[in-house]
Amino acid sequence: MKRPRIDIYESTGEMESAAEREVLGIARRAIRDRGACTLALSGGETPRGLYRRLAVLPVGEAPDWSRIHLCFGDERMVPPDDPGSNYGMVRHELICRIPLPAGNVHRIRGERPPDVAAAEYAADLERALSFSGGRFDLVLLGLGEDGHTASLFPDTDALGESEKTVCAVYVSRLSAWRVTVTLPVINSAREVLFLVSGARKNDIVRRVLGSPGPAADTPATLVNPADSTPHWMLDCESGASVQPGTGSDTV
Repeated sequence: MKRPRIDIYESTGEMESAAEREVLGIARRAIRDRGACTLALSGGETPRGLYRRLAVLPVGEAPDWSRIHLCFGDERMVPPDDPGSNYGMVRHELICRIPLPAGNVHRIRGERPPDVAAAEYAADLERALSFSGGRFDLVLLGLGEDGHTASLFPDTDALGESEKTVCAVYVSRLSAWRVTVTLPVINSAREVLFLVSGARKNDIVRRVLGSPGPAADTPATLVNPADSTPHWMLDCESGASVQPGTGSDTV
């Protein structure tokens, strides 16, 4: 398990600004090196500010959106206009505000039955990843208070999936189905970035970053990209018990 890079910011705004620079740098390098960039986006409230920043970049600072493919790490089984839809949030904050070709958006169809949505997304994901050498250039992740990331929850079959790129997963504590990319897909990404904010995440951040190794009861510890160091960006509240830098030392 690689020792992560940890950056802690005095405010959520500073974290969002740093994340914006990180995403833009990764996108530009991917376009330069391979002609396209494929990103996996996360839902929830924490990345909302990042998407808003990317949506209003002035000409000259914005990437070539025609060469960027936007995918999703997971989705709830709801239609796009539902407040819980990850795609719906990203569409509102980012997609509808930038010159992104419709064919460059690869969403999980939460209005479909879970198994159907998973199979359809797996096929679309294969096409999307073909533009970037078969793997994501960046996977953006969040962190739940139970240690889940994407929709990889404790005590679910998705954690042991080694062949499928996408799977449907029933989360019993939520009494709900989700569709998620699997750990092999995440761990094959060129870069993985966790964005975490808020005091409620302080304990689980400390547990994950202080873990001596992968632990199935804390799925975020299973994220271990093969070719890069996982990068954690935290605001001062979520990172209150963690030392910045490279490593998992806690205070």
